[in-house]
Amino acid sequence: MSKVLEVKNLSVSFRTLKGEVQAVRDVSFDIEKGSVTAIVGESGAGKSVFTKAFAGMLDSNGFIDQGDIIFNDAELSDTVVPLNSYAKKTIASTWEKLNEYSKLEYGSEVFLKMKALEQEKEEKMTLSEEEREKADAEIKELVIKRTELFNYKQTLDTSKEKAKIKETSAEISRLDGEIKALQKAKEEKIKAHKQAAMNDTAYNQAYDAKMAEYKKEYAGLTAKEITDETRKRNEILAKEIYLSVGRYKLRKKVRMIKKLHEAFKAAMERGVDLNDEQKRNGVFDQATFRVRYLDETPEQLHGTCIINLAKIQDPNDWGQIRGKKIATVFQDPMTSLNPIITIGKQITSVIMKHQDVSEVEARAQALELMEKVGIPNAEQRFDDYPFQYSGGMRQRIVIAIALSCRPKILICDEPTTALDVTIQAQILKLIKDLQKEYNYTIVFITHDLGVVANIADRVAVLYAGQIIEFANVEELFYDPRHPYTWALLSSLPQLAERNTKLFSITGTPPSLYNKIIGDPFAPRNQYCLKIDTLEEPPMFKVTDTHYAKTWLLDPRAPKTEKPEAIQNIHEKLLKAYNL
Repeated sequence: MSKVLEVKNLSVSFRTLKGEVQAVRDVSFDIEKGSVTAIVGESGAGKSVFTKAFAGMLDSNGFIDQGDIIFNDAELSDTVVPLNSYAKKTIASTWEKLNEYSKLEYGSEVFLKMKALEQEKEEKMTLSEEEREKADAEIKELVIKRTELFNYKQTLDTSKEKAKIKETSAEISRLDGEIKALQKAKEEKIKAHKQAAMNDTAYNQAYDAKMAEYKKEYAGLTAKEITDETRKRNEILAKEIYLSVGRYKLRKKVRMIKKLHEAFKAAMERGVDLNDEQKRNGVFDQATFRVRYLDETPEQLHGTCIINLAKIQDPNDWGQIRGKKIATVFQDPMTSLNPIITIGKQITSVIMKHQDVSEVEARAQALELMEKVGIPNAEQRFDDYPFQYSGGMRQRIVIAIALSCRPKILICDEPTTALDVTIQAQILKLIKDLQKEYNYTIVFITHDLGVVANIADRVAVLYAGQIIEFANVEELFYDPRHPYTWALLSSLPQLAERNTKLFSITGTPPSLYNKIIGDPFAPRNQYCLKIDTLEEPPMFKVTDTHYAKTWLLDPRAPKTEKPEAIQNIHEKLLKAYNL
C-alpha cells in the first residue's frame, strides 16, 4: 500500500505569555492510502494539534518548529510550466549565477573556519550563554507578573474599587522600574564584555593575523574554474528553480527566484552537498514545493513536485490543498455550520470555490451528496437553516461539505462526541460506507477505544505530544505493549466486572510548560522503572507493524505481565457483547 502522507520528526509549538510550549514533540509515522488511522489519547495529548498541522489550521500563535509532512498527491505533484522566452531568459541567468556561486564550493572549508573565528570573537564581546539566560529569566519573570497585574487591574470596578486600582497601579509602576533596572544592568554587562574584548590587544592581533591568512587562502581557492560536471548539475538546478516557482504570478516569481539564488549561494558557501537529494530539498524549502526536473519539450518544462505541508506559508498554496485535497469533519456539528446561511448554500459555496462549475451544477452535486449522507427529502430540505436540523443530521451535512470536493484525506476530529450512541453508530457506518465509494484516507481522532475497534485499521496512541505506541488495530487490542495503552484498555466499560469499580488512570497528564525528564507517563505508571524517571525511552520495534516507546521492551528490563483486566481481552469482549 502506498503512503499518502509521510510525517517526519514533526514538532509543533505555541507562543504563550509564559513562553513557548511544545504541544507535539518529534512525531514520525506514515499514513497509508485508503486506510483508517486512529489517533487516540486523553484530552490535551496533542491529537487535534497534530492533525491541524496537516491542513494548515493551527491557531495564530501556533507554528511548526521542525519536521516535514510530505503529501503524496499525483495531481498536485505533476508540474508543467511554459518554456517561453521569459522562462528561457530566467533559466539562463540563473544558470550563470549558479556557475559563479559554485566557485565558492572550493573554499567552503575555509569559509566555515572564518565564520567560526568570527563567532568566537562575537561571543567574547557579549554575555555568555549562562549569563544571558539568567538575565533574561529574571526579566521574563517580572514581565509575566506585570502582565498578570495589568490584566487584574482591567477587571476592577473603577467606581467601587479605587483603592485596589491605586494599589495595583503602584505595584505595576514598581515592576516597570525593576524591569528597566534589570534591562539596564544587562546592557551594562554587555558593554563591559565588549570593552574588555576590545582592550585585549594580544587576542585582537592574533585574530587579525588568522583572519588574513584565511582570506588569502579563500581567495585562491575560489578563483578556480568549475568543472563541466558542475555546470551540468547547475543547468538542472536552474530548471528546477524555475519549475518550483512557475505556478506563481510574475512579482512573486521574481521575489522567490531571488530568495532561492541567495539560498543556493549560502549552501555553496557552506559546502552543502547538492548531489544529495535530501540536502538539496532542504535548500528548496524557500519555495515550499520543491520540483524535480523530469524532461522538457521546446514548449514546456516538466517535473514532479515534493509537497511539504510543513513548509507552506502562502494562503494561496493552502487554497489548493485545504478542502480540495484534505478536508476536516469537526467534533461539534452544532457550531460547525453557519447559523444564518442555508444548508444548501453552505454546500454549494464549497463546491463552487474548489471546482469550476456553475451554481446549477453545484446545486445538483449538493443534492446528490445530501442524499448520499442520508438526508431525507433533500430537495425540500435544501433551503433549510441549520437550526431546523437535528444534531445527527447536521453532522451528516458537515460530512457532505467535507466530501464535496472528493478529498484524498478526511480528518475526522471526534465527529461523534456530541451525538448519542445510536446516531454515533450511524455516523461511523456512514463514514466507512462513503470511504468505499470515494476511496479517501481517514485520519480519525478520538479518545473512545470502542470507536477505534469499530473503524480503524491502524492506531497511533499519543501521550504528552508524542506517539508512544503505533500498531495495527488487532495488535493494539490483543498485544498492547505500553503501560499507558494497558491503562486505556483497562478503562473500557465493557471490561468491568459486576460489583467492581471501573478502572481509571490516576493523576493527570504532565504540563508541557515544564521540561519533561524521562518517560512522561512515569508519574502515573504503576510499572514504572527507575530509568523511566531519568531517560526518555526510544521507540522499540515489536513487529514490522508494531512499535512502542517504553523501557519495558528493553532486553534488560524485568519481565512484566500486562494487567489482568486486559488478559484474554478477546474472550472478554465477546462475552460482554454476548457474541
